[in-house]
Order: sequence, then structure tokens, then C-alpha cells
Amino acid sequence: MPDAISIPLSAAELQDAVRRARGFDPSRLDRILRHDAEGGLVEVQAGATWKALAERFRPGDAQAAGLPTTMATIGESIATNAAGPDGRPAVAHVESLALVTPDGELRRVSRTVHAELFALAVGGHGLFGAPYSVTLRIASLERAVSEALAGTPRVLPEAACPSRWVHVLVPPERVDAYLAEARTACDAWRLAVEAAEVRRTRQEEETFLRWARREFAEVSLRLGDWRALGGAVRTTQARHALIDAAIAHGGSFPIAFTPDATRAQTETCYPQLKRFLAEKRRLDPAGRLVNAWFFRQCAVLGREPCEVRWGP
Repeated sequence: MPDAISIPLSAAELQDAVRRARGFDPSRLDRILRHDAEGGLVEVQAGATWKALAERFRPGDAQAAGLPTTMATIGESIATNAAGPDGRPAVAHVESLALVTPDGELRRVSRTVHAELFALAVGGHGLFGAPYSVTLRIASLERAVSEALAGTPRVLPEAACPSRWVHVLVPPERVDAYLAEARTACDAWRLAVEAAEVRRTRQEEETFLRWARREFAEVSLRLGDWRALGGAVRTTQARHALIDAAIAHGGSFPIAFTPDATRAQTETCYPQLKRFLAEKRRLDPAGRLVNAWFFRQCAVLGREPCEVRWGP
């Protein structure tokens, strides 16, 4: 039996869902709405995938179809301001957003219209509105494909235990020094570094909760993990140490993909987070748009340091 074709989600339905704080199926927002060839723009719904967009505008282009993306859908990429294949954060490709704000109103936001909301929403983890559609710059997308940067995988022998990735941001000139220090630290914690990948990312200055405050190399390390409680504690401490090492090298961490960061690490790398969360509460006092990332960041900033002691 063939798969059922999804019924598109209308803007009115999305507005009603937000007003009532009810869930909705984002996969129903998967249409390409408008192609403005003269203006060099394409408007797509937030649930559309990058793969579908490539198939529509570059059919038969193996390079475009095969480019890896951090997030599958365009809306997810906007929510995290994820870096594209050329290392530029997603905001570089966005002309405007059609956003359902927490009060249930549909607003089009851009760099010139509701500019503050635009800066909060791109990279805002879905907290300032549910995106109905995204208008993208075609020339910028074409450049992302033509200037795609390959990662530099540094694969090591597989380990027998489960694994988990750690992501940090390091100035490009400090990558080799950081990797050497990371290997030494993991050896001290008796953790296997199963693989490492280095990927260039580029600076942006348009979003409120920006992670790409300068050009970075994103260093991803796949560490062996342990199922036992003692091993889990050790790997958590090791991940904290790896983030500390990145900060010491003038780096940071991507807040969207690093749930292990401590309060001190988060406040060092994202001093604007408190203001970001305050804006969230001001614009959404009823808490209609919340998610696990929001609760985790609130919990991180609410933690108080305590002394750690080991018994005999």
C-alpha cells in the first residue's frame, strides 16, 4: 500500500496550535511555496528538507544532493543557526521568516521588519515563534554548494564500548594544539578517542545568541563511553575538561549541540544567555513555546556550585 500523502498544514492551523499550546506535525510543513526568479528568492515551509530543495533546483546534481547537512529540515537549521556546507551559519541564507509568535499572530520578520525578533528567532531554538515558512536567497545557497568545505576526518581504531560525540569550537590556528591536549586528557581519563573530525565555520554578527562570533574550527570528538555509573561520571568529567581546554585555547562550544557544558562554561561563552531567556519570558509570558533545550538552559543557569568530595 503506498504511503499516504500528508495534508499541508495551513498557517491558520499553525496559529491555532500555538494559541492553544498544542503540538502539531512539522512534517506537514514541507511545501515549496514560491519561487521569485527575478528577485532570486525561494519561499519554503519550515519542514521542507534541504535534500528536497536541492532536487527541485539542481536536479541530477550529485554534488548538491550528496552534501551533508547538520539538520535535515530548513526550520531546524534556522532554529539552531546551523552551519551549512560552506561553513556559513544559516542566517546568511535567510531573507525573511513567516513566524507564528507566542500570541498566535503570523508575522513576517527580517533584518528591516521586526529586526529584533528576527535576531532572536534565528538561532532561537524555536522559542520565539513557530516558523511557517522561510524565504531563502538562491544566490547564497548556490554559493554554499560551490564553496562547500569538506571536513577533515581523523579516524582512529574502533573501540568496543558505546560512544558519544563532543563538539567544541577552536580557533583554526589552535586545532593541532587542542587535539594533542585532548588526546592527553582522554588518556588520563582512560577514555578512547574513537574518531575526530574538524570542520571550518565562519563568523556572523546578526543573531542574538550567536555561537559563530569569529571564524572557528568545529572539532568533534567521538569518545568511548561506559554504561556503569562510575564510568558515566568519569566521561562527564572528561567532557567538561575538553570544553575547558577549548575555552583556554580561545574557543567555545556550540550551545545547540553541547548539553554537557557547566554553568561556568556557559556563562563564559554565552554571557548573553540570561538576557536571551529574559526576552523569551517577556515575549512569551504564558510559556506557550517551550522545549527540552529551554528547560535545560534554565536548569544550567540555576545550578549552584558545590564542593565535590570522595569518601574512603
